[in-house]
Amino acid sequence: MRDYKIILFDLDGTLSDPKIGITKSVQYALGKMGVIEPNLDKLEPFIGPPLQESFSTIYQFTNEQVSEAIKFYRERFVEKGMFENEMYSNIPELLKELKGNGYELVVATSKPTVFAEQILKYFEIEAFFSLVVGSNLDGTRIAKGEIIQYILDQYPEFVKDNFIMIGDRKHDMIGANQVGIDCIGVTYGYGSEEELTRASSTFIVHNELDILNVVNKHY
Repeated sequence: MRDYKIILFDLDGTLSDPKIGITKSVQYALGKMGVIEPNLDKLEPFIGPPLQESFSTIYQFTNEQVSEAIKFYRERFVEKGMFENEMYSNIPELLKELKGNGYELVVATSKPTVFAEQILKYFEIEAFFSLVVGSNLDGTRIAKGEIIQYILDQYPEFVKDNFIMIGDRKHDMIGANQVGIDCIGVTYGYGSEEELTRASSTFIVHNELDILNVVNKHY
């Protein structure tokens, strides 16, 4: 029987909907690289995975081109993109309920930590979280498994059955499975139920407050 005590949340597509900020920043970066993409919907696959992976696999950019594209992306993202973002409506209620029930909350995101912290402050929900862990600006610690393992290492007094990861994309589920903790896939973000099932989600929920039903039951 699981006894969840520490709940890890992905940021993009799980706590907030960052579509406009991310896709417009990608669009800007692509334009600087000579690629014109007028349809923001086609850039949705960039929401969730590390940028390095997306620029490389979707546009076949070389390592050098990826670095340049990320530099352009951050130009726009830092100025306005991170604030072109909308928190999912039930998230404040969910966080308040979980915190009130004694759970420790942590953000686990592939987004650079410094950006994640600014976004949480922008939404005024930073006080709910004991720890925010993302990637480094130099491109290290971008894999979700690395990020989750880093978090587990900060809580040596807890066992793996005390942790659960919540996210909307396969990367969140894969990372959780790599380190051996349970995971909840949420379908209100950018990953489909099929994607989350294939990635071996422990549980799948369809709205924010359903998360309470899972963690409180302590399966």
